[in-house]
Amino acid sequence: MTNQESHDAASDVQPFQSQAQGLESPEAERRLREYGPNKLPEAPLPGLAAIFFRQFLSPFIYILLIAALVSYFLGQLSNAVFIMAVLLLNAIIGTIQEYSAQRSASALRNMVRGEAHVIRDGIARRIDVEALVPGDLVLLSSGDKVPADIRLETSQSLSINESMLTGESLAVTKNAQAEVPHEAPLAERSNQCFAGTTVTHGRGQGVVTTTGLDTELGHIAHAVNDTESSEAPLIIRIRRFTYQMAGAIAVALLLLVGLMFVRGGYGTEGMMLMAIGLAVSTIPEGLPAALTVALAIGMRRMAQHSVIIRRLVAVEALGSCTFICSDKTGTLTVNDLTIRHAVLADGSTYNITGEGVAPGGEVIGEDPSRLEDMCITGLLANESYLDYSGGEWVSDGDIVDVAFLVLAKKLGLSLSDIRERRARLDLIPYESERAFSGSLNKGDEHEHYVLHVKGSPEKLLNMCSHMSMPDGDVPLRRAAIEAQFEDLATRGYRMIALARYHTDDEAAIEHLGQMTFLGMVAMIDPVRPEAKEAVQRCRQGGIQVAMITGDHPATSRAIALELGLCREEDPVVTGAMIREATTKGVKALDDLIRPTRVFARIEPTQKEQIVDRLIRKGHFVAVTGDGVNDTPAMRRANAGIAMGKRGTDVAKETADLIITDDNFASIVDGIEQGRIVYNNIRKVIALLTATGFSALLLFFLTVFAGLPMPMIAVQLLWLNLVANGFQDVALAFEPGEGGELDQHPRNPHEPIFEKHIIQHVLVTGTTMGVLAFATYAYLMHTGSDVGDARNLTLMLMVLFGNIHALSSRSETRSLFQIRFFSNPFLVLAVPLAQLVHIAAMYTPGISDILAIKPISLEQWSILLVVALLLFAVEELHKLWLRRQQGLAPAGKTSTASNRRQSDQPGDEN
Repeated sequence: MTNQESHDAASDVQPFQSQAQGLESPEAERRLREYGPNKLPEAPLPGLAAIFFRQFLSPFIYILLIAALVSYFLGQLSNAVFIMAVLLLNAIIGTIQEYSAQRSASALRNMVRGEAHVIRDGIARRIDVEALVPGDLVLLSSGDKVPADIRLETSQSLSINESMLTGESLAVTKNAQAEVPHEAPLAERSNQCFAGTTVTHGRGQGVVTTTGLDTELGHIAHAVNDTESSEAPLIIRIRRFTYQMAGAIAVALLLLVGLMFVRGGYGTEGMMLMAIGLAVSTIPEGLPAALTVALAIGMRRMAQHSVIIRRLVAVEALGSCTFICSDKTGTLTVNDLTIRHAVLADGSTYNITGEGVAPGGEVIGEDPSRLEDMCITGLLANESYLDYSGGEWVSDGDIVDVAFLVLAKKLGLSLSDIRERRARLDLIPYESERAFSGSLNKGDEHEHYVLHVKGSPEKLLNMCSHMSMPDGDVPLRRAAIEAQFEDLATRGYRMIALARYHTDDEAAIEHLGQMTFLGMVAMIDPVRPEAKEAVQRCRQGGIQVAMITGDHPATSRAIALELGLCREEDPVVTGAMIREATTKGVKALDDLIRPTRVFARIEPTQKEQIVDRLIRKGHFVAVTGDGVNDTPAMRRANAGIAMGKRGTDVAKETADLIITDDNFASIVDGIEQGRIVYNNIRKVIALLTATGFSALLLFFLTVFAGLPMPMIAVQLLWLNLVANGFQDVALAFEPGEGGELDQHPRNPHEPIFEKHIIQHVLVTGTTMGVLAFATYAYLMHTGSDVGDARNLTLMLMVLFGNIHALSSRSETRSLFQIRFFSNPFLVLAVPLAQLVHIAAMYTPGISDILAIKPISLEQWSILLVVALLLFAVEELHKLWLRRQQGLAPAGKTSTASNRRQSDQPGDEN
């Protein structure tokens, strides 16, 4: 039998019928050879050298390498060294990121290492978990990690925490005798245990059905290794920009060389040298450095909002997302059961505020002290612990029991005093078969003994004959109580009923019945206080949010309604519905997924399937998660987000970002910072492209006019280094302009070099090119020496770079409306670029190489006036944009996002 066949038979375990003596050692060794060790295979990882050289496989890098070589052969060693240093830095950063991201398979393997408690040769023994084989008889007890997929034969009060596989926040009760359909989802396979999960309570014994890669955990590991990781939006856009830039430069140079041939008067060697120099000048080799700085700044700012970046490009990826697929437990909720409502037997209802194990909040209702009797029963029929230690509330035990202790604290009761005065005499531990727990305690001065019981309402109602009323006990009114129970249960609450029995018989614990019904509590894993506002901020910013969980549909709906993710009439899509739609084809699946915002009882591969369909429909998708079940979807997403507190190592290793406080609101803050980063990248690209375009235009106009070249090759390289080398990087430090989340996200298919940047380049670049040509032509026609004309034209271009860098701080806001010192780096970089050029004029050797010399203050002042014409044109252009886009005069909305409120991916896609 193959491993696949054994997996298909896992539900009925026919291939591996166990025996009380377990496997014989020879048979176990034979099966180990047949099925292989019980471990997850490590995905082959390329060496560091291979990863490093892979960083250079990009058309943009090829262009920069050519630029470095050309600079070297032109004698510009410093420029060549600068370009190579940037490329080397980017390669090192990329290598570190890629190497770290590929360790997720190793983290998965660690989850099943250790020892397993088995019966072999009739003897209970511990063996290395990797030696476990199908057919082994495994013993499970509280605290054990399940070593393989197991079909239970016996179970005693067995509960398993399967949240890392299913996303279900509550421990799952297992029953070896349960009959489970073969197609049942993981969360409902109560007669099976799965590798990597943890035993929280009770004991069990079962036979191993699958090991290693054939386990449910192994399927996820296989999916993580095989899932194609989506490229970050920035990488996609930069690649497109690279092709556009390379093509434009090649066409422009061919046209220029052709025009020079037609016009005549230019030597072949001089033309080629000038063309190469101009190519290097127009290539924005400072862009990688500026991108790295912009992303690094965004990473630092995100860290201040509890967002840790594992891959640098993920900074911008989060800001580009149009859809967030969020886990429920621990992300949108606090991951602790909290009692929200209490209903006494007479129908009196109370609302309880607060969340988690901290007893903050209050009990709202008429005379909350009436809840004390019911609450005392809840804390006595209880085996949990709650205390304030080390500056925070800490708890231990079943989360249902802890919720009752928290309620007692909210009512002002002393846990230790009540437990001391009403000492426990006997205990009925909770077992799934009973569906209740109980405690026999001493009564007060008027009572001998009191039996306190809590459990499922259905069970306790059958054990009660009376119910407690303000004037005394009366016969049970079952129909009224059942109506209250059903109302709360259908709203997604977990219901626990409480009852007690006064007796003089110390053995009354053996005679349950004729009890008095006290009331019920409704508990739920509550929504994080910040989550609802964060969801609203996403909607305001045009970002769609869906909740994908392994939890029960009713509970999921209740949480989604509270968050505002869906309406009462909206359906909740389950894993079974996904499976059915898959069989009908892609269109049926898309029609099911597209309008849905709440997915429940979803399995790991289905979550990945949902993300894949959203990406294929045009969305940039962010996925949050904390368990192993989330990793395939996180890897498939454009941005994978792991929870830092409760997240598994696997989730953290797979993710692009880690939220240290497990708070959905932090994700929204990260989106805002990501949008700021992208806006800054746009500004840098616009700055560099406009400068290169102005240089090309200057040369075209000069050739048309039949004048000598306005700058020599070395001056072009110097201009590129000085005019842009300081200021483009400094521009990446620009803070947010405000209102980034007030606008819709960018269309996922929009390139960086889109119509608005093209418009900016044409307006600004044309102004600089025409003014530079006019100045150069005027100097030549007034009898200036060509060397002097080039010297003054070069200074003018440097001044243009200074003015343009300052104006580029916003695409629509006037420079007068921006706090001047909000970006001190740019404020320093602008005069520094000017001073470096002036210093070069006075420095022997450098001035000779560059063929420049000092100019008078009067000449510099005239050139400054000409340069200020550029400032006037840019201000007028921004005013026109604001009027076109309907922005307020102050322009306090986001610069790059206002124009993108239409043509978004959505349900119509």
